[in-house]
Amino acid sequence: MDIIRHDDGSLTVPVIARRHDEDGEVGDAPTEMVAPSEETMVIRPGEGGYVDALAKWNAQQHPDRGEAVSTASGREQAMHVVHAVAEDREHVAEAVEELTDPEAGGEALRHVLVGGTPSVKAFAEEVADAEGGDPLPPHTATRIIGEVLAEIDGHTD
Repeated sequence: MDIIRHDDGSLTVPVIARRHDEDGEVGDAPTEMVAPSEETMVIRPGEGGYVDALAKWNAQQHPDRGEAVSTASGREQAMHVVHAVAEDREHVAEAVEELTDPEAGGEALRHVLVGGTPSVKAFAEEVADAEGGDPLPPHTATRIIGEVLAEIDGHTD
């Protein structure tokens, strides 16, 4: 099952059922073949596993895309667009349109996501240093990154 990103930034992710051994104890190794579960759960920015799930969602959008690579100019654009969207959450499309190289900015944002929550936190602090203001909480920065990536992918498809 694919991860689904909703307009509010939440993600519907598949739930992997834990397996029980013959004594009823929860374990990681299966003792018999069990059919995969179609259960899902919704996670929101700031909840455990959200950053990893968002990175996986982004990778599933374009499975042929290689590993994310961040360039200096791409990172500058990424910082600028995240700051612009944080200032005005209603105009994500306009902020993306202002980028001179949306693909480079998108790659830089993907690179941030791959690093997980510590990377997002460091990026938010870097944005505040470069663009001014207080650092965004990691869950807010992650949500904005998801919105920007969805917008960039919508422009390049």
